Order: sequence, then C-alpha cells, then structure tokens
Amino acid sequence: MRKRLREKLSTDLRSQELEQIYNSFDIIGDIAIIKMRNNKNATFETVANKIISIHRNIKTVFVQKSPISGDFRVRELKLLAGDGQTITKHKESGCMFEVDVEKCYFSPRLLHERSRVATLVESGETIINMFAGVGCFSVLIAKNIPQTKVFSIDVNPTAVQYMKENIRINRVYNKVIPLLGDSKEIINAELQGKADRVLMPLPEKALEYLPYALSALKKQGGWIHYYDFQHAIGNEDPVEKTKLKVAEKLDKLGVGYVFAFSRVVRSTGPNWYQTALDIHVFSLPSKF
Repeated sequence: MRKRLREKLSTDLRSQELEQIYNSFDIIGDIAIIKMRNNKNATFETVANKIISIHRNIKTVFVQKSPISGDFRVRELKLLAGDGQTITKHKESGCMFEVDVEKCYFSPRLLHERSRVATLVESGETIINMFAGVGCFSVLIAKNIPQTKVFSIDVNPTAVQYMKENIRINRVYNKVIPLLGDSKEIINAELQGKADRVLMPLPEKALEYLPYALSALKKQGGWIHYYDFQHAIGNEDPVEKTKLKVAEKLDKLGVGYVFAFSRVVRSTGPNWYQTALDIHVFSLPSKF
C-alpha cells in the first residue's frame, strides 16, 4: 500500500491532485503520518480515509506540516482522521517501543539500519548511543546481544521518559542506562574512554560531535557508526562525498581509521540522501 498510494487513490482524486501526494508514508504503531505538497483539506481527508479503509490497524492519520527540526527533532502534525492520539506502541525486530510521535523523534524507515548495527555488536561490548531518542538502537542491541551495556543519551526529556518506559517494557534493566543531556557534555564528564562502539544517529550534528565520539572510545580504539545527510546531483556519489568530509575531519585530528562499510540508507528528498559509515578506529592520538 505504501508504495502504491497514488494508484489506490486514482479513482478518488484528479491527476493534478495525485501529483501532490507522496507515494510513501510512515506507519508507527496504529498511527499513519503522510506528507503532501499542498494544503487542500479535501485532498488530505480523502487520502486519510483511504489509508484507514485499507489498513485496518490504523486508528489515526496525521499530515506532517513542518520538517523535523530543532534539538528535540520534532515536527508539527495536523490531525486528518481518527481520535488524535499521538502516543502509540510500535513493534520492531522482537521489541516493543512506546512513543509520542508529536513530542519525540522516531522513524520506522531506520528499521533495517537498527537491525544491521545490532548484528555487528559482540557480547560484552560497552556502547554509547549519543542521540538515542526513545531508545530503539539501544534496546534492540541490549535485548539481543548478551552482556552488553548501552549508555543511551538524549537531550529531549520526553524522549528519555519514553526510553525509560521502553527499557521496562523490553526488560533490559541495567543493560541500557538512560541519560538526559547533551552527549558531548555527558561524555566529557563521565564517559571518556569507556566505549567499544559509539552510535551517532543524528546526521545534523554528527560531524560537529565526532571528536566527542572519538574521546568516548577506549584507548585501543573501536567502532563509530556515523550518519549524515548528503546532497548529490548528476554523477555525484553521496557516500563518497560523506567519506571525503569525514576523512578530512579525522585526518586533521590525527586518527588512524578505515571505512569498513558504507551505504545510502534512504533518499530524504530531491537529490538528498541519508548515508551511513561504519568507521573502524585503530589508533587515537594521545589527546584523546
């Protein structure tokens, strides 16, 4: 359905109205969130009612009225259909996550990335998640990999509240440590030299916070999972552009590293992409 939304609506809307509709949309628990290119309420309502008629599990449909932005990574939502409840429970990879879609960041489109990273973690590792949101990466790792400890940091108090609830729901007490605050300040104060692996799932701040991620690694080095947004046109490769930017930063810092894996996670708009780098750090300068 998400890949064929325009086709499903072809008998309900005119062709020019169909052009305003994005073919894909997010389903988070029993909530659907759509994007559209215009502000015609009649079109909104037609789309919302079609989604509910086909997806029987959907109880509420919102349209996203603003980009995800700010330190708390939230977006403005407008109710189109349903009871307006913004709190839901979302199942993913054997875990259950409670989230308020209006007050916290959550993207079901990162499902594969969360699962991929979790499979790389080895038993006994200490992990620092610098931008944890409601704890999806953290809980998934803790639930599936034995003897791991994940320091799970976010600056959004509401997100940390739900992170604590998700720790309870998934029974990963003492394996996921929820921490409220700016990750660079928490790392400087408490977590330098502690981690085998650092997660950086906030593209907007990853490059700025990269030195703090390095300082969080153990002296022998470790792994950084780095995410970015990259613009690429024509023959440009968004992954290669990300590598060049990150390499310049790491080289200036005197770090020994290799890009062990890289990929485009998803398209985020015309000529914009979310990219991922798995960086193996094998030597750190003495200042770290």
